[in-house]
Amino acid sequence: MDPEQRTVPPARPGADHLSWDYRLQLISLGFCVYAGIFLLSHLLSVTLSRTYTSLVAKEKVFWNLAATRAVFGVQSTVAGLRALTEDSALTRDRTRGQEDWSWFNVLTATGFFVFENVALHGSSAVFRSFDLPLATHHFFALSGFASLVVWDSTGHFLSMVTLLLEMSTPFTCISWMLLKAGWAHTLFWRANQWVMIHSFHCRMVLTYFMWWVFLTHWAEFSAHVALPPRLLLFTGLALLTFVINPIWTHKKTMQLLHPVDWNFGEKRAPLSGAAGSRPAVSVKPHAS
Repeated sequence: MDPEQRTVPPARPGADHLSWDYRLQLISLGFCVYAGIFLLSHLLSVTLSRTYTSLVAKEKVFWNLAATRAVFGVQSTVAGLRALTEDSALTRDRTRGQEDWSWFNVLTATGFFVFENVALHGSSAVFRSFDLPLATHHFFALSGFASLVVWDSTGHFLSMVTLLLEMSTPFTCISWMLLKAGWAHTLFWRANQWVMIHSFHCRMVLTYFMWWVFLTHWAEFSAHVALPPRLLLFTGLALLTFVINPIWTHKKTMQLLHPVDWNFGEKRAPLSGAAGSRPAVSVKPHAS
C-alpha cells in the first residue's frame, strides 16, 4: 500500500449519494434510458434497415440488445479511462476511494444491468430457451454493482475498471449487424473485426491488472470491504479471466477467418442482399 493511501482519508461523495431515494432514482434512470435506447433502436431499424425487417423475432431482440450494449459500452469506456488516467480519490485509495462521478456510473450501470437481466429472462421465457453461461455472466454483473450500492463504503476503482471491459461492445455490435447485412467480406467489416479482437486482448490485460490491484491490496480489501462484495469480485474476476475472456477472444478471432454467426447456430454469413433468405432458428444466443 502506498504511504499516501495511509495518510490521506478516503474522499466521501456528496450527501445526495447517501440517500436511498437518490440512489433508486439514478438506478431507475439507468434502466429507463437503456430501455428507451432498446426501443429507439427497434423503431429506427424498422424504418431504415431492410436487413432488420428480414430477421426473425429472436434475432431482432439480439440486434436491439447489441445496439443498447454498444451505447452502454461508450459510457463505460469513458468511466474506465477516467478512473485509470485521472488523479482522483479512486486512484489515491483503491479500496475506499469514491467520487460523485463514480457514484453516477455505479448507479446507472446498476440500472443497465437490471435491464439486461429483465431482457435476458424475458426473452428466455418468450422463446423457451435458457443460456446458463450468459445468465451467470449477467448475475455477477448485476450482483457486483448492486453490492456497491448496499455496502456503500466500498471503493469504486475496480468497478470503474470493470466497466472498461465493455470497450468491446460497440465493435461487437457493428460486427454482428454488418454480418447480418451480408457485409462480412468487405474491408470495413474486417477492419472492425481486427479492432474488436484487439479490444478483447485489452480486456484480458485489464483483468490481469485487476488481479494485481486486488492481490497487492489484499490486506486493505480484507479490512475495509465486506465479505459479499469481495466474494463477488473474486468469483467474477476468476470467471472473466479463465473462462469468458478466452472463449470470446477465440470465437471472435475464428470469426475473422470464417465469418459465421456464432450467436445463432454458426450460420455462414450471407452475401450482401441475401439477408432475407435465412430460415428461422431457435438456437439461444450468447452476448459479448
